[in-house]
Amino acid sequence: MEANVMSIVQRELYMITMVFLFGLAAMKLSEKTKIPDVALFMIVGILLGPSVFKLITVPNDSVSYQFIIVIGSILILFEGGRAILFSVLKKVWITITLLSILGVLVTAVIVAVTAYYLLDIPIMYALLLASVIASTDPATLMPVFKQITIQEKVRRTVESESAFNDATASILTFTVLGVILGQTELSVSSSIWSFFREAGGGVLVGTLIGWIGNILSSDHRWGLLRKYGTVVSLVVAISSYLAAGYIHASGFMATFTAGLISGNPELFRLKVSEETNETVFEFSETITLLLRSLIFMLLGTQVDFNILYDFWIQGILIVLVFMFIARPLTVILCTLPDRRAKWKWNEIVFMFWVRETGVIPAALSGMIVASGVDYGNEIASVTFIAILVTILIQASTTGFVARKLGITLKPV
Repeated sequence: MEANVMSIVQRELYMITMVFLFGLAAMKLSEKTKIPDVALFMIVGILLGPSVFKLITVPNDSVSYQFIIVIGSILILFEGGRAILFSVLKKVWITITLLSILGVLVTAVIVAVTAYYLLDIPIMYALLLASVIASTDPATLMPVFKQITIQEKVRRTVESESAFNDATASILTFTVLGVILGQTELSVSSSIWSFFREAGGGVLVGTLIGWIGNILSSDHRWGLLRKYGTVVSLVVAISSYLAAGYIHASGFMATFTAGLISGNPELFRLKVSEETNETVFEFSETITLLLRSLIFMLLGTQVDFNILYDFWIQGILIVLVFMFIARPLTVILCTLPDRRAKWKWNEIVFMFWVRETGVIPAALSGMIVASGVDYGNEIASVTFIAILVTILIQASTTGFVARKLGITLKPV
């Protein structure tokens, strides 16, 4: 028994070491070529995985894989929330709200109808697939924007959308999955109630735990843990996710909200020292970089060309509809009504192109496959095609598109 446990431990250590070793090479190559690191991590993962050199083999239903995907999603969403300033949100909140709710629904409906006809699967399973890939990805966008100096309004809008709509899409996914598994009643009223209960519960939990974390790490007289801001941020992120789960609310929404509150302590008239902020920022940069390399390389290792072969034509067609019909229509519907934001057409067109799919859809598809739901292979295949295409094509050309549209602050 002990020998078996040690064997498992050694296998996981080998996997992590290989990821970090080749991840360093990918990071250096990204630095030289200006190709986003997430795209290179994905390519390296495909090469290291069972489909090519077979150096890393991690089943997508294994505990280690699910743990890395979930903890990575939690911390990346938390850091995404921390990076958003309320002062920016106030200027474009209408657009962000529309993109995060209406945008997800519009995308899901268009993709679901397309999948229904192309994959010949029941409409609820087509909607489940569409819900999984309906959100953008902060884990991809944020590192890309660190390499490109985008206008502040556009950057913060896209980053905020990616964080908010991850939570929205996850709620929609679990609602549809609940209907398929017979755990949720199929009706418009119950679905709306389920959405607002999960979203509202997540916001409340995240706000409360984020506020407590701010007090404990601030200069307030109750700031007993101000010297341990990094540990506090970790506890806040993970405990928000867990606490929301206990009350059947959205853990992803709770984690993101906790990050948003943690990054804006002035809302509660609290002050966190510059030293604490810098320490937490440096720690967050390191931990999210490690998690990005782990997550996207492991995603690459999950690419099974035998399964993709069965659905690659339909999958590519679905993703093309997703990129060139659903996304532009969504952005137009959500930006034009916001007169206050004064969107320009070059900014709107740029948002057409910024549509990467990544960590949260991968986590959701992994959970669906692990649950044994019907049509799991179709859902996983199209999800991976969406991730591959959007990261390898869109993320890699974001800088070029931004420069052509004239929304970079300076040449890169």
